[in-house]
Amino acid sequence: MNNTDLNLLRALDALLAEESVAGAAHRLRLSASAMSRALARLRETTGDPLLVRAGRGMVLTPHAAALRERVPHVAGEVETILARADVGLDLASLSRAFTIRANEAFVVANAARLADAVSADAPGVQLYFAPKPDKDARPLREGHVDLEIGVLGESGPELMVQALYRDRFVAAVRSGHPFSDHEPSVESYAEAGHVVASKRGSPGGPVDAALAELGLARRSVLVVPSFPAALAVATQSDLVALIPNSFALAELARCAAWGGPLPHYFELPVKTGRITVSQIWHPRFNNDPAHRWLRGLVRSCCSPETGRSEG
Repeated sequence: MNNTDLNLLRALDALLAEESVAGAAHRLRLSASAMSRALARLRETTGDPLLVRAGRGMVLTPHAAALRERVPHVAGEVETILARADVGLDLASLSRAFTIRANEAFVVANAARLADAVSADAPGVQLYFAPKPDKDARPLREGHVDLEIGVLGESGPELMVQALYRDRFVAAVRSGHPFSDHEPSVESYAEAGHVVASKRGSPGGPVDAALAELGLARRSVLVVPSFPAALAVATQSDLVALIPNSFALAELARCAAWGGPLPHYFELPVKTGRITVSQIWHPRFNNDPAHRWLRGLVRSCCSPETGRSEG
């Protein structure tokens, strides 16, 4: 390998992700001058400028852009291969922050229980839940996110996936809503006003496809960005919300513990497929003891025994 310094891979990974010397230095906790020296060495090693000035910022060269998707995977594999296998994990002294990307409904349903479990095992660990506006795998590839929770999307073939639980959708209305006395027919369900949770800002989903097969469509009155927001609107209006059953169970438990009117849930009048919620991570963390511990904790907190899976 012509005595290539493998530490340059970490520097290259950060530079390609941040497209900035200052940003890469901050990410690796290095000084700007040290990162500038690393960039100079990378330019000499690769024979390419990699980053060039464009106004007040910097942009990747075509060669650097071609490397962008490959370098995080290679860097992670190198770190895994060269890491010591005999190093144990002392949870009591572990000091580390993990970033988990998940939707708001998962956070509401599981974060408190997960935080209690983390505090009991490793009080020095912090969890950061980041919003999940899409299913883009780039945050995992670039190391901005340690773990992602959700329904498997168009993730890259190199990503690791482990199923956590199966879920389904149910309908929610306020206590005293006409549908709380009797479950509606498919026609009356479609004709009712609906509040729809959509990150894209537009209605559409499995229930809409099932209704369309019957020549029906939901009357969407309001579109909100999350399931908790949809449930909050439904409990204060005559609108009907569609939410995951796991989230519905968590809300029932919360209302029972803290008081307040209980939402009313009922089964959908059309058949929709169940969904599998998984945890997804990059291979760079596959053999990392702390990350492996976190994955095991997430799986145990979301197992069927917690009462959060299918209900």
